[in-house]
Amino acid sequence: MKYTTLPHSNIRVSKICLGTMTWGNQNTQEEGFAQMDYALDQGVNFFDTAELYPVPANQKTYAETERIIGNWFQKTGNRDKVVLASKIAGTGDYTAHIRTDGFSPDAIKDAVEQSLKRLKTDYIDLYQLHWPERDTNTFGTRDYKHNPDDEWEDNFNEILHTLEGIISEGKIRKVGISNEKAWGTMRYVEESKYHSLPRMITIQNAYSLLNRAFEGDLAEISMREHIGLLAYSPMAFGVLSGKYIKGNAEDTARLNLFPRFSRYSSAQCTEATKRYLKIADDHQMTLAQMSLAFVTQQPFVTSNIIGATRLDQLKENIDSINLTLNDEVLKAIDMVHKEIPNPAT
Repeated sequence: MKYTTLPHSNIRVSKICLGTMTWGNQNTQEEGFAQMDYALDQGVNFFDTAELYPVPANQKTYAETERIIGNWFQKTGNRDKVVLASKIAGTGDYTAHIRTDGFSPDAIKDAVEQSLKRLKTDYIDLYQLHWPERDTNTFGTRDYKHNPDDEWEDNFNEILHTLEGIISEGKIRKVGISNEKAWGTMRYVEESKYHSLPRMITIQNAYSLLNRAFEGDLAEISMREHIGLLAYSPMAFGVLSGKYIKGNAEDTARLNLFPRFSRYSSAQCTEATKRYLKIADDHQMTLAQMSLAFVTQQPFVTSNIIGATRLDQLKENIDSINLTLNDEVLKAIDMVHKEIPNPAT
């Protein structure tokens, strides 16, 4: 395994992070336990979860993933071996079963307390805001369209003050953002700099061969302000395994179970994936490992969040840490990106 530190901290994390959003829906607790056992044994010390998980979110399975992780901590005593990240859910109809008061002080405090109970721990190493409260282009919306009726009011300062109080209580160590845009990221940076408030040290956004939108303004912000990307969906919901274009995806595969998750299923995504598969085949690599290695070796990536529903998939994904793409492969990848840029956004 390879390691780095979370920016603006001395917290050492593996370059591969274990994603957990299938546990409690596609995966049982027993399977979640097996994944955590295996990942930790392979040197993966960074686990990411959220109160929202498992996905798709619904009231019946709400927060089951955190409960599974907490039960594993209780059973194994491995809490001190893991750097644990979780998130408060953002606003919207999708999360109305959780709460409806956004990132208000009461909401953040309640979310942290409830997560701590479910996770059976006294602290969370990295606490993140799952997505912005304001209307902006997240989750595959290509361009920003201003909504003049957006009722959101600027509360960056208030959020950071709330998080500062929770940090002072020892309940969270560091804070980060997720699914955020350039403007929101810099607003948090401004508030932390000019008011001596906690700094957002990471940003957890989608990043993959099919979605390189982060390489725009956010990559510069990441490098200049030292905000590390925790890349999620590096396999594009499994599309970049090649199983869907090969026609050998199981009935239990994510996009077969949940076809409404169509962000990576367009004709352009399919064509780009075929081209990436050829590059991998030509260089005797699996598409999955090539896709993951591409993400991991980007200079703005702090950790690459991988997920799997089966242990053999998890093994292949973690083993990608041993692969470094050479210039020939990178040039071939960039040629596809030039011809079919960001088909998923």
